[in-house]
Amino acid sequence: MHTIERTILIGVWLLALLLLILTTQRNQIREAFVIFSFKQMLTWLFGLLVAQHKLIEYPVREFPYASRSSFSFEYFIYPAICVVFNLKFPENKGILQKTLWYLFFPTWMTILEVLLEKYTNLIHYITWHWYWTWVTLLMTFFVSRLFYVWFISKQTGGQRSFKRGNDGEL
Repeated sequence: MHTIERTILIGVWLLALLLLILTTQRNQIREAFVIFSFKQMLTWLFGLLVAQHKLIEYPVREFPYASRSSFSFEYFIYPAICVVFNLKFPENKGILQKTLWYLFFPTWMTILEVLLEKYTNLIHYITWHWYWTWVTLLMTFFVSRLFYVWFISKQTGGQRSFKRGNDGEL
């Protein structure tokens, strides 16, 4: 059955894929894969926990018999956005720009989730609240950034080396 929810999922998949293609340079594909996989592991864990404990439900989902979580959001969309977050991070900017970058991503994503919760059947908060989404997104973006910085330093023999600079800050 083709519903508005399916149309939204297809559109968001295409948008996330387009973002990945446009923001990942050829020499960053390995880094993008590492970021994507790491964020996928985090969202898989959180997604399963909140869905299994019936804090959130996803009435329209791709694999209703396999998992209570949303495959699209947990396994593709959030990880894809995390790639953009890390690869386009304002590495050579001041602390204000970096802080705003950290705040921007969970904020716009939470706003969209609240709109989806209110106007579609893609997500339904049972005992969940929007601020838990914001906090978990902020936390997973921060942890993914720490992991990415650590990964890059291991690849360069302990020296942080980014394509856009090296100022030593997260």
